[in-house]
Amino acid sequence: MHHLPIAPKLQDNIEYRHHQSGHRMDDHPNIYDEPSFFEGYSRLPRSLDGLEGAPEWPVLRDMLPDMQGLRVVDLGCGWGWFCRWARENGAAHVHGIDLSSRMLAHACANTSDPTIVYELGSLEHLTLPAGSFDLAYSSLAFHYISDAARLYAEIARCLRPGGHLVFSTEHPVYMAAARPGWVTSESGEKVWPVDSYFAEGPRRTDWITKDVLKYHRTIGTTLNLLIRSGFRIEQVEEFCPTAEQISARPALADELQRPTFLLVAALRA
Repeated sequence: MHHLPIAPKLQDNIEYRHHQSGHRMDDHPNIYDEPSFFEGYSRLPRSLDGLEGAPEWPVLRDMLPDMQGLRVVDLGCGWGWFCRWARENGAAHVHGIDLSSRMLAHACANTSDPTIVYELGSLEHLTLPAGSFDLAYSSLAFHYISDAARLYAEIARCLRPGGHLVFSTEHPVYMAAARPGWVTSESGEKVWPVDSYFAEGPRRTDWITKDVLKYHRTIGTTLNLLIRSGFRIEQVEEFCPTAEQISARPALADELQRPTFLLVAALRA
């Protein structure tokens, strides 16, 4: 059992700016603050080992610009792993935003750098100063957002011209099905069904706990919304584990059957 350190005075370590949007935090229930879910999430490799525990991290890292001197916003910063990595690699200032007070408590307890600021807030109603960042980064948060068009537009507004957006999200093939999960074909092979791909909208799935709400969008919708928001697409990757990763973690062999993550790098025009 791994016991997570909790910041003793959370209110002293986190900026509470969410009230500026006029929305109450409890209008947006957050599964990550439910004790049973948080405990389960805390046992995942990406929680215990940080960025190196996320198999897609090497690909995502290579899509990032040079951090030196950048002003960075981490959207859905969780435990602050990327915030600290960005500073260690030369970022001038890092602003982490997350809806989970439990996640931010852990982030604060493990961050002593005064140039890293954490904010308790909802990405659904994100509002940031115009042109205030050079890089917006997000790892596996955007599939929880119902209004992606608004989010992408706000990210574009808060980036300087030429600023970078780099993010990962659950792949539409992975989350499209009404009942996602492996099934066995008539020939005895394990397959991942894809149905309702073009029926965009909410999906409720069982992951760590039951009835987790996510929002499915096609690849075309995601990329076109970014373009309409003023981004130029620079790179798109569908995560596939390497032979070395599969050798170290044999369970990753399943990821060869279907893509789990969609990774995108874009520039603000």
